[in-house]
Amino acid sequence: MKALVKFAPGVGNVQLMDVPEPEYGDSEIRVKIAYAGLCGTDLHVYNDTFRNYPPVILGHELSGVVEAVGSNVKQYAPGDRVAILGSNKIICGHCKYCKTGYYMFCSTRRGMGHGTNGGFTKYVVAREDMLFKIPDAMSLKEAAISEAFASSVQAVEEVAHLVAGDTVLITGPGPIGLMCLLLTAAKGVRTYVAGTSSDAERLRIAESLGAVCVDVQREDLAARIMGDTCGRGVDVVFECSGNPAAITLAISLVRPMGQFVQMGLGATKVEMNVEQLVHKRICLCGSVGHSMNTWEIMMRIFRSGKIDLKPIITHEMPLSKWEEAFELMRQQKALKIILYYDFE
Repeated sequence: MKALVKFAPGVGNVQLMDVPEPEYGDSEIRVKIAYAGLCGTDLHVYNDTFRNYPPVILGHELSGVVEAVGSNVKQYAPGDRVAILGSNKIICGHCKYCKTGYYMFCSTRRGMGHGTNGGFTKYVVAREDMLFKIPDAMSLKEAAISEAFASSVQAVEEVAHLVAGDTVLITGPGPIGLMCLLLTAAKGVRTYVAGTSSDAERLRIAESLGAVCVDVQREDLAARIMGDTCGRGVDVVFECSGNPAAITLAISLVRPMGQFVQMGLGATKVEMNVEQLVHKRICLCGSVGHSMNTWEIMMRIFRSGKIDLKPIITHEMPLSKWEEAFELMRQQKALKIILYYDFE
C-alpha cells in the first residue's frame, strides 16, 4: 500500500512510499481509512519543528471502517464506522495520567502520525479503546476531524464554566477557534470572533455560524467589547491564535472573576499585566488535547445531532495531491482539509 512517510530527520524528507499492510494481533483491529484530516502538527512534522520518529507515516485525524478484528476483540465488528483516537497509540497504561484518562500527559506517550505510524495511508491498526463508533447520521468526513474537535470540546465543555447569558470572545478564527464557536453557539452564548483582514473568509464563515465578527485591523476590538458589555468585559476568552499581542489584549477584556483559556500555540514570551490578573481575579488556564472523558462528551454531542462539522471542512483531496494540500495549509487558504486514499 502507499503511505505518506517522513523517512528521515530534517526539513521535508516526506514522500509517498510503498509500505507493507499492517498486521493486527489478537487484541487489535484493522481499520480501512476513509478520510484523514490534515493538521498543523503535520506541517510541523514536515518542518521538523515537532518531535517525530522517522521513518513514520504521517496523519493522526482519522476515520474509517473496521475491516478485521482479533480474536479477543469484543466491542467491534467488520463494517463498524469509527472515529480513531490516535494520540494514545503508545502509553504506559499505569501512570496516574493513564489511569485517569489523561493520556496526553503520559511521559512515554507517542501518538499516531509522528511517534508511530499514522493514517495517511490505506490501513491502520488500533486497540479497542482507540476507536469510537459514530452515529448513523454522521458522515465519515466529519468523523475524520473528531480529534481536532475534541480539543475544542475539552476547552469549552470541561475547562471553561459557561452558563446561560455569558459572553465569549474567541481570538483566532482558525479551525480550533471555529469549532469552539460551534459549541458556544449551540449553548446560545453570545460569541465574538476576532481576526485580521487576512482572515476575511474565515470571519465570513464564523458570522454564518452565529458569531459577532471583528476585524481588528478595521475596528477597535477593545472599544467594541467594552461598549457592548457596558464596560464589564467578556465572561470567557478562548485564545486560539497564539499571537502575543492578541493574548495581551484579550486578557484585558476579561471581566472580573472571568476566565481566560489559552489554546493557541506559537507565543513563547508574552507581556502580561500581573496586577490586572490578580486584582480582577481572572482564572488563567491552558487547554491542550483531550482525555478519554472528552471523547465520551464529544460522542454524546455527536449523538445529539446539535453540531454540524461540515462547514469546517473546506477541502476534500486525494492523498496523491498531498503537496498541494500542505501548501493550502501553509498559506492558510483552508480550514480543515481531509485526504482520502486514491491508490489501488
